[in-house]
Amino acid sequence: MILDAQKLSSHLSRDLAAVYLVGGDEPLVVAEALESIRAKAQTQGYSHRDLYSIDRGFPWDELEGEADSLSLFANRRILELRLASLRPGDQGRKALKSLVERADPDRLLIVVTPKLDSAALRTAWIKAIDASGVVVRAWPVDRAYLPSWIRERAGRAGLRFSTSAAELLADRVEGNLLAADQEIQKLALLHGQVEVTEQAVLDSVADSSRYDVFRLVDSILANNARRALSILEGLRGEGVEPALVLWALSRELGLLIRLKTAQSQGQSESSVYSKHRVWPKRQALLTRAARSYSLDDLKASLHSAEETDRTIKGLQRGQPWDSLTQLVMEMLKTAKRPGRAA
Repeated sequence: MILDAQKLSSHLSRDLAAVYLVGGDEPLVVAEALESIRAKAQTQGYSHRDLYSIDRGFPWDELEGEADSLSLFANRRILELRLASLRPGDQGRKALKSLVERADPDRLLIVVTPKLDSAALRTAWIKAIDASGVVVRAWPVDRAYLPSWIRERAGRAGLRFSTSAAELLADRVEGNLLAADQEIQKLALLHGQVEVTEQAVLDSVADSSRYDVFRLVDSILANNARRALSILEGLRGEGVEPALVLWALSRELGLLIRLKTAQSQGQSESSVYSKHRVWPKRQALLTRAARSYSLDDLKASLHSAEETDRTIKGLQRGQPWDSLTQLVMEMLKTAKRPGRAA
């Protein structure tokens, strides 16, 4: 069975399958789908979870042996596998297919993958999950539907968003659902059960802590190392999700690469700004920043961001905040200009 994440709750209200695959690149949707499955499993006696982060060179034969022995240590357990790639290799594909086909009533198998593509859906191991369990696709929310998503999400937090307020917040978060959810939770704390207006959203943004992810990005672009590292430490202290910080940094690196390419080809920067809805007041800062980096340095930093993403997702060893700090320092060191205030 293949389900979109929005329909998972309805499915879980009726049943719990023996195996689930949750695939997607939207962190909030993936995390909430997993939480829903685990919560349902807990009601059915699954009292322990074994989590494995799987990348190249993973010992699949050892996993199969450990999976078969789980019942020796607990009545019911969740076996959760987080795959770095949709292509786990021949041994991995065989092991996954075997785990699915050798169902154990005391073992719930959950597989987490990146966004599913059409080729992956045709592989034998994913077909086996489709036949024996549920494949959950965690799609991002299209920009056109994001205001409606915000209003529905706000309703759960006891807020009523005006149409203009929802549009404004949709522009602010630029498609990042984790950022949108954090803004909604903050507004709920500030305003309680009232209608949130456009002005309320603007005031909330203006009153944000100085340790804001967007100010972190601007401090890096201005090459203000002291302020950038201070903000990063503040974000860590406030308990901000590392994935949200990485999203902001990765988004800015991607935009800088597009600007740098446009500059090198003699193309108009305004077209890049228009396409990505960059506010006019930020355009001068971005233009200067793009000119201060080499394209190779930007690509190298984007690669570092991808490595940080793997650390945050538990797909490789390391501490997420240490990786984020290293990424910020890399972006600061490769900028070829004197510091300016953010």
